[in-house]
Amino acid sequence: EEASHHRGAPYRYGAVGPNAFDCSGFTKYVFAKLGKNLPHSARDQRSVTEQVSRSQARVGDLIFLDGNGHVGIYAGNGQMWDSPRSGEYVSLRKIYSSYYTVGRVASA
Repeated sequence: EEASHHRGAPYRYGAVGPNAFDCSGFTKYVFAKLGKNLPHSARDQRSVTEQVSRSQARVGDLIFLDGNGHVGIYAGNGQMWDSPRSGEYVSLRKIYSSYYTVGRVASA
């Protein structure tokens, strides 16, 4: 739900919100609003999450794509919230690759 509040915010490299985001800045910001601290890089976020199988993915898990170079937030039904690239905006979209991993942020 928190991710959806930022629909339409523009992508900007290195930005961590609240008015613009890069991909990991978006996930970092959303999780901070929920009391979870994540590093500001997709690769580093991958290293601090618990890997779970795709079949066990839950809404709110992180989706890592492009060799852990991109990250989004799983929204269910094969979709994710993300801040994709320059010229684009935070949006809900289909997970665009069949090559991705799922990471779960610890609940404590």
